[in-house]
Amino acid sequence: MRAILAGGGTGGHVIPALAIAQELQKTYSAEVLFIGTARGIENRLVPAAGFRLQLIEVGALNRVSLATRLKTMAGLPLSVLAARRMLSEFQPDVVIGVGGYASGPAMLAAILKGIPTLAFEPNVVPGFANRVVARWVSAAAVHFEETAKYFRHARVTGVPVRPAFFEIFKPAVPGGKPTLLVFGGSQGAHAINQAMMQCLPELLKRSPEIHIIHQTGERDYNDALAAYQRAGADAEVFRFINDMPLFFARADLVLCRSGASTVAEIAAAGKPAIFVPFPRAADDHQRVNAQALERAGAAVLLEETKLSEVWLVDTISTLLEDRPRLRRMSEAARGLAHPNAAREIAEMAAELAGVEEMASGAE
Repeated sequence: MRAILAGGGTGGHVIPALAIAQELQKTYSAEVLFIGTARGIENRLVPAAGFRLQLIEVGALNRVSLATRLKTMAGLPLSVLAARRMLSEFQPDVVIGVGGYASGPAMLAAILKGIPTLAFEPNVVPGFANRVVARWVSAAAVHFEETAKYFRHARVTGVPVRPAFFEIFKPAVPGGKPTLLVFGGSQGAHAINQAMMQCLPELLKRSPEIHIIHQTGERDYNDALAAYQRAGADAEVFRFINDMPLFFARADLVLCRSGASTVAEIAAAGKPAIFVPFPRAADDHQRVNAQALERAGAAVLLEETKLSEVWLVDTISTLLEDRPRLRRMSEAARGLAHPNAAREIAEMAAELAGVEEMASGAE
């Protein structure tokens, strides 16, 4: 079996794609090629994982100026031709689009060549690349039931998440020290960091026993560390957390953004969350993701415009003081988890390619 995974840009696209590629390799002895762009995180993560990566040039179309959009449109035929050449050389049995800049041209090239295509969509509302090809793809693997309406032959598979997140589910323990985990992605979230620093004195008055674990990113680390020290808070402050599942396991409540991978990790770990969507995310997808978990009773959505001291302190303290509600939120979150996502997506790709599971993969 030969498979191409196309797309990338951010970890939210690339990390699930790598999990799919590893499952294809393990279960179907697949030969895998990634197609990305020169500016995406795939340039670091894909070769490090041992997979081949080829690059095409393609610009942005969504949430950009008219001039940039026109430039991208003018160059799009060349991007599709470049992807088509890569497909002709590699001769894939299936092309999987994971969203991001390179996904659109590669998927269009595959559709034009009559190669089976599988769209992977982790957000409630499909990203721009997947919306463009939605009506022509052979099938789609989606995270949310409400996303299925955008595609033909869609299946709810969830988002591939590291197994460690599924192994740490622990409801809040009555009488334990309430622990809040705060993060905003590998680079941190400046708005969340600032809000936490500003609300600390009032938060400690309201919840004096609180223990806070905060990943700030590089930019705000020194200021945040100083703020926690001035306030006399019981806190652990990090620029970056390498073993995030370990810290998830210690948390009773998580305050974070609501990108697709984070939402999937929250569900896998069964953790109650306060989501602060990034307001400038493409198609406002983070807010829609957060709303989906809020409707399920697994999370609370707090708009960035409401990250004032009063709103943030009240939201955190009210939840930490209500242990039965935290347990209900944990159960609701865990009910949205998909522990077999990578395997199910790989199965869909193999079905499209007409390939059966290799004997070695079943050992």
